[in-house]
Amino acid sequence: MCSPKVLTEVYESIGRERRKVSRRSMFAALGTTALGATVVAGVVQPTASAAPAGHTIVDLTHVLTPDFPVWPGARSFEMRNLAKIADTAGSLGSLGSAGFGGNFYLNELRLEEHTGTHIDAPAHASADGITVEKIPVTDLVVPIAVVDISARASVDPDTLLTRQDILDWESTHGTIAPRSLVAMNSGWDTRAGAGGAFTNRDALGVQHTPGFAPEAIDFLVSERDIVAVGSDTLSIDAGRSTTHGAHRSALGSGKYTVEALANLSALPAVGATVMVGAPTHAGGSGGPCRVIAWY
Repeated sequence: MCSPKVLTEVYESIGRERRKVSRRSMFAALGTTALGATVVAGVVQPTASAAPAGHTIVDLTHVLTPDFPVWPGARSFEMRNLAKIADTAGSLGSLGSAGFGGNFYLNELRLEEHTGTHIDAPAHASADGITVEKIPVTDLVVPIAVVDISARASVDPDTLLTRQDILDWESTHGTIAPRSLVAMNSGWDTRAGAGGAFTNRDALGVQHTPGFAPEAIDFLVSERDIVAVGSDTLSIDAGRSTTHGAHRSALGSGKYTVEALANLSALPAVGATVMVGAPTHAGGSGGPCRVIAWY
């Protein structure tokens, strides 16, 4: 359990550089994590003693299994057990003989970086872009703006989130806050467990999934000072794209992306804060991440 003193120190450390994160929101997030919560359908509801009334924490991360959809041609996630508690020796070889077998539960993971809910560092599509461990921590706890195009995507899987969609969103919710993560909610996360529905490939193997129009990314980068964009699909580009213009615009401008997000429909369009738990392996182009939001 975190003491009030520890929580205060954490908040003040982040707050010196990220004034956009409110004191109340940070205490709600850290307090709920430290003191306990109830999970209902992917949404963490704080208990009465965990956070101030009215705050909700939402897990935006899919559970990663070998069946989770991957980009066509990519390696699926694999997990091999190495040792189980109560094993007499385990299967660790020298590690087993050193006492791991029987004492610890341990697995070996094999996966490509861009698997499951994951982050793309600028280096993923920019030769001079930074790698994942170099993304500033202050860029990983930011406001999140959710632009909902799910109604349109339900009838047109090739639809794009456009600059006009952003302007229409702003006419209702106000100008996107500086240094935000802007997320596309196409409703695609509900397809993740439905066989090939998530990649939605046609007879020729072309994917039909929503994405950002490159011009929309250009607008967000040049006129809205964002730090990142996110999508509930495997790519911020439309599945049928062959030029990957959204990636090139965002990552080429030094922004990062988060893809295959879940539960965006559980967030308000504006007013939430997101924390992206990015990996820190040196030289990485990205990697699976735990993404949590609260409001």
